[in-house]
Amino acid sequence: MTENLVNLFINLFAGITGSELGKCVTIFIISMLPIIELRGGLIAAALLKVSLVKAFIICFIGNILPVPFILWLIRALLDWMRNINFFKKLVKWLDDKVDSKKGQIEKYGFWGVVLFVGIPLPGTGAWTGSLIAAMLDMDRKKAFLAAIIGVLIAGVIMTTLSYGLPLLFK
Repeated sequence: MTENLVNLFINLFAGITGSELGKCVTIFIISMLPIIELRGGLIAAALLKVSLVKAFIICFIGNILPVPFILWLIRALLDWMRNINFFKKLVKWLDDKVDSKKGQIEKYGFWGVVLFVGIPLPGTGAWTGSLIAAMLDMDRKKAFLAAIIGVLIAGVIMTTLSYGLPLLFK
């Protein structure tokens, strides 16, 4: 699924991926998106033949950039959205998603966020981990640090998978 979404965005940005800057902008935007995040950014980077180190840095920054906004603002935004009929189903869906995943984080606290963000599986990542941390009222600075560590771990795993293990030993 992630690869299909990545290909969709690569095709969407096809007009700018002819230049190095265009490739970098594309993987940055992909890495900022929920669900796709750094996992998809690194896959796109490998497909677009962006150098490994450059891709890692761009995708990391793109993935971590939304986290402070999620941690500091999401509760107020969701509380506001709960009072508007148009958004009630979306907020209910988010609440259900948080409830289904929160046990994994609640049990281990800081390290739960690190692992949740760091293990690149469907439904995990910086967006969801930060959302859950915010909804559990975790210390925001610790949750942000946990998200940074988790994104770094996910980045190492996805770089290895996207660029191939032999490249890491050159």
